[in-house]
Amino acid sequence: MIRRAQPWLGTLVDITADGAQQAVSLAFAEVALVHRLMSFHDAASDISRLNRAAPDDVLEVHPHTWQVLQLAAQMAELSQGLFNIACAPRLVDWLCLPPPNDAGIPAYQPSLAVYHCEQGPLVRKLAHGWVDVGGIVKGYAVDLAVEALQRAGAASGCVNAGGDLRGFGDRDWPVAVRDPMAPGRAAAQVLLRDEALATSAAYFSARQHDGRAVSALVDGRSGEPLVDSISVSVRAPRCAVADALTKVVLASGDAQHPALAASQASAFII
Repeated sequence: MIRRAQPWLGTLVDITADGAQQAVSLAFAEVALVHRLMSFHDAASDISRLNRAAPDDVLEVHPHTWQVLQLAAQMAELSQGLFNIACAPRLVDWLCLPPPNDAGIPAYQPSLAVYHCEQGPLVRKLAHGWVDVGGIVKGYAVDLAVEALQRAGAASGCVNAGGDLRGFGDRDWPVAVRDPMAPGRAAAQVLLRDEALATSAAYFSARQHDGRAVSALVDGRSGEPLVDSISVSVRAPRCAVADALTKVVLASGDAQHPALAASQASAFII
């Protein structure tokens, strides 16, 4: 069993010593690739290229980027717009994200379709606007890391990306969920077995901006910040799906939202 950690990612895998280092290195390589492809900050990333594109431009992106954009569109449809990665202008305006250029912040329209996934791996820009996949891509990176560990022969393991986790194999993984009123202590303990768990809350990103409370979490329908002192945890087969659905439950306040059942997921609110 080996553990390797970075500031936001840790892996714990059950594998022979000979293959452990290679397995973990492969998992971290997948995470690094996702960061390079889908960073909002990196001007060379696929996401930055899409944000710079003009309406009706068609871009070829990496298959991973296409998969994330396609899944984000599916989550937006399932949630009737509660999940919306086109909220980036709001986050830039609130100084939660740095402006990607000097052209000014595009107007945020919650119902505006900014892109469309064509036959993979092509993406068409539909309208002026910016997307940020921060609400789903960490979970996707966890899924890729798990797949890399499994390909390398790991019988069981758990990948933890700072609130987004996925365990695999025939064993239980204990997980502590923070108390949103006191994030330094645990409010719940759950066991994961061959599934993912993602948790979202505003306790680390909430702050005042221009006289109002904002956070890095946005209601995709209205563009309003989510600042309530609650946390949402979602169990799902895939971490990317769990990651996205936490925002749906946060925005709706509904731990039985239909998008959960449609995704074979469940949620609880603290």
